[in-house]
Amino acid sequence: MKEYNRILVTAALPYANGPLHIGHLAGCYIPADIYCRYERARKKDILFVGGSDEHGVPITIRAMNEGISPKEVVDKYHALLKEGFEQMHISFDIYSRTTNPVHHKTASDFFRTLYDEQIFEEKETEQYYDEKAKTFLADRYITGTCPVCGNPNAFGDQCERCGSSLSPEQLINPRSTLSDAVPVKRKTKHWYFPLQKYETFLKEWILEGHKEWKNNVYGQCKSWLDNGLQSRAMTRDSSWGIKVPLPDAGGKVLYVWFDAPIGYISATKELTPNWADYWCQPDTKLVHFIGKDNIVFHCIIFPAMLKAHGHFVLPDNVPANEFLNIEGEKVSTSRNWAVWVLEYIRDFPGCEDVLRYVLCANAPETKDNDFTWKDFQDRNNSELVSIFGNFVNRTFVLVHKFCTGKVPVWHEELQDKTDEELLHQIRETKAAVEDLLDQYKFRDALFAIIDLARKGNKYLQDKEPWKKAGKESTTAENKALIDNCLYLSLQLTASLAILINPFLPGTAKKMLRMMKVVDRILDWENAGKTGLLKSGYSMRAPELLFRKIEDAEIQSQMEKLHRNSIKADKIETIAAPVSAPENKPGIQYEDFARLDLKTGIITQAEKVAKTDKLIKLEVDLGFEKRTIVSGIALHFDPVAILGKQVVVVTNLAPRKMKGIESNGMILMAEDEHGKLIFIAPDEKINPGSNVS
Repeated sequence: MKEYNRILVTAALPYANGPLHIGHLAGCYIPADIYCRYERARKKDILFVGGSDEHGVPITIRAMNEGISPKEVVDKYHALLKEGFEQMHISFDIYSRTTNPVHHKTASDFFRTLYDEQIFEEKETEQYYDEKAKTFLADRYITGTCPVCGNPNAFGDQCERCGSSLSPEQLINPRSTLSDAVPVKRKTKHWYFPLQKYETFLKEWILEGHKEWKNNVYGQCKSWLDNGLQSRAMTRDSSWGIKVPLPDAGGKVLYVWFDAPIGYISATKELTPNWADYWCQPDTKLVHFIGKDNIVFHCIIFPAMLKAHGHFVLPDNVPANEFLNIEGEKVSTSRNWAVWVLEYIRDFPGCEDVLRYVLCANAPETKDNDFTWKDFQDRNNSELVSIFGNFVNRTFVLVHKFCTGKVPVWHEELQDKTDEELLHQIRETKAAVEDLLDQYKFRDALFAIIDLARKGNKYLQDKEPWKKAGKESTTAENKALIDNCLYLSLQLTASLAILINPFLPGTAKKMLRMMKVVDRILDWENAGKTGLLKSGYSMRAPELLFRKIEDAEIQSQMEKLHRNSIKADKIETIAAPVSAPENKPGIQYEDFARLDLKTGIITQAEKVAKTDKLIKLEVDLGFEKRTIVSGIALHFDPVAILGKQVVVVTNLAPRKMKGIESNGMILMAEDEHGKLIFIAPDEKINPGSNVS
């Protein structure tokens, strides 16, 4: 393995067009922070750079939607992103922004170097133009009907209903989002980077030189390279961005994916005058932490740009994560299906480490994973509270009870096999965690630490020091055995603080306070050592590291998630053009009058075993309670719909579903995204009220 004298870590630049959500954290920022804290504890020369990506179409679309300027958008959301990272203890050495002058100059100089070296190809092509707005249209400024699923509001680059990648030419009846005009084709000149000329280099560098990369990263790169690379435009027609630094490039800016990764370089320049040591010296280890949607840019396009420019190091690794879904659905900021970081911090004050823990324990390292509020609660209560926190608390309580709150004396002559096994497990865990972190396997490393705390609990249970402390049994030998047990438990606590610090820095600080020791004990070399806490040293009184999270808190979060999503859907429905629905054949009033519709309240809800879609409901109709089986499990968590007011068809013939007799039907509506919404009165009304 190659030896490096310094490490440079980057985390993907988030678009400054919205606040931070947990998908961001799970994708790259928490793993990057864990890695950096780990390497700092090992006394490595390491920098962690990040910043806001403040150019590109998402910014201008947000500005248009909010009726403000792009500059106002990025100023607003850069501040919110930075605050979110700080609150979650993401320890950037610098969090910069791509609107800073140093970045504009760095990106312009980079482009100019490639231009002067005659790297670019100048091409004139036809692109869509809005004659009313008098501007060329980026793909996101064009909407139309998706040729795959018929969604009338697909964008020029993607249909968000079916997920198909599109081009504006594929849209049926394309229109400009700026003026609703039908766009026309006009010629425009742009500068293209010839990726195909670097295909051989990339194949050798990635496919032969980096087989150790994660399968998802290596596989996506191989697919791109096997299909052949094409020239890619590095400029755009826009009024927002870094101006192309050429005299004949009026009205053109650098492509956001040309300027954004250069933001890592400009942020390092902003941080230190020795920036070139980290970017231009071959003994630098460069690591990009990203989400899977950024793989091609960081593994193919940016390295090819760096190679063409010369003098820069190439990434040693790009440990990209997959996507984190929420309650079985993709994160969607447009319909507010997200858990926003600053809202979480407001709702769960002091629980930043709990979220860090859950997002790491459930990290989408090899495949898309799902965040659920129930899993969040279970992991907190059964792992952080009942295992890790329980061991530390038990140790401190027993030390204060049997040792007057001081580190007891170690009696070497009484050390037994159980003691030796615990010492061995501490050393083994340190080695295992190191190996896993070096491979960017953060989830497994965290599990190893929690398992060590579990072994600490077992050690206390096996030793049972409280049984040796009875009035008749407290002999000198028993007192010495109690001392040994609690001495080792305290040494394990110190090692746990060191091991957990990269993952849960706030928790490690609480542990240091209880042990009355300074930060330098967190140096990685100290993990696994005995004697970190000296005999006779006073400990502070125990305090709980974590609190139990109650069912009511989880239900509140589920209700908020669904409520906010429904509100966003309603806003989108009002704003977006809706295609005419397919009408069923007409009926007479008498047909409708035969339906018996009544209001009810859901009092019980549970998933039907061995099914994906069915939920068994108990609905209070006022005069009686009905069991109804409904196919809504893909849309709603059973906990979230308890207490929900609904409208029920009460005179529908009973029907057995999976052996359960269903007596009624809940009225629902389906929006254009296929999401189900309960049909219910706006105001509270007594169960059993007639609906007509």
